[in-house]
Amino acid sequence: MQHVVKKGETLSIIARNYRRSLQQILRANPHVNPNFIIPGQLISIPGLPSPDSIPYRIQVSLNKRSLSLFNNNRLIRTFPVGIGKMVTQTPVGEFVIVNREPNPGGPYGVMWLSLSKVGYGIHGTNNPYSIGKMVSSGCIRMHNKDVLELASIVPNGTSVRIVPS
Repeated sequence: MQHVVKKGETLSIIARNYRRSLQQILRANPHVNPNFIIPGQLISIPGLPSPDSIPYRIQVSLNKRSLSLFNNNRLIRTFPVGIGKMVTQTPVGEFVIVNREPNPGGPYGVMWLSLSKVGYGIHGTNNPYSIGKMVSSGCIRMHNKDVLELASIVPNGTSVRIVPS
């Protein structure tokens, strides 16, 4: 897959966000000067398919506190979610699912889907009453049965768009 460099990013930040080593990023991008990258530049991320090759996409509406799953741009399912608190807001933007971990323990419920921003993901919960509320540290919380259903459908590389409305 290709990452478009954003203002303020370095190759180290990009590597961390995609859970890749800096060496993996450098090997996949031999033409890139690691000391000089600019916004808009394309960086290859090894080991992830292009989101364009995946028929699924996810859109999270923060105001509606919902996660919508699309297949070939056709809505197939909408799930209720919990989102970040006012002081630890869920980030708005375009991300991809970079990896997953079943049964991560703690408050993350039965599944963790990492987003391409360190520290953020879509996960289950050990507190089902938090769904529909602004209570997380910025992650997107789902009922355990819902996150298992979602994880069984979407592969790593699936695009996740988080919007305010």
